[in-house]
Amino acid sequence: MDGAETRLEGFIAKYADATAIQARLAIAEMRRRLPGAIILVYDNYNALAVGFGATDKQAGLVFSIAVYPRWVSLFFARGIGLNDPDGLLRGEGSRVRHIVLEGSQSLDDPRVRALMDQALTRADPPIDARQPSRLIIQSVSAKQRPRRAG
Repeated sequence: MDGAETRLEGFIAKYADATAIQARLAIAEMRRRLPGAIILVYDNYNALAVGFGATDKQAGLVFSIAVYPRWVSLFFARGIGLNDPDGLLRGEGSRVRHIVLEGSQSLDDPRVRALMDQALTRADPPIDARQPSRLIIQSVSAKQRPRRAG
């Protein structure tokens, strides 16, 4: 495990076991599905966010896995215009939408896969599966909310 991988594991280890396991599974599945993705890690005040995109810039993100003390969510960076006939997407912002994952199987739900396929089709720039994937620790907040539900 290189330095960035070790740091990411340290960030995840701050969470309760069940949340940490779900986060590891979700991140591993996203890595499997998105070869060539640049993975940007933000250990922020409210949550740990692990983004997946085509560049090392936040603007290039397509998805992120956000880890909170009690749940893990899949965020769609440009989720506002996605066709969501089942009403899975949550959020009120001008761009981003999310789904709270109900376990690692949520990413295998055909409805979630369809939303992800739409997001990948709209990605600009697209993720290039031929490029090597990289993990980059972008930021770590000095002050953070507790990572374990209290």
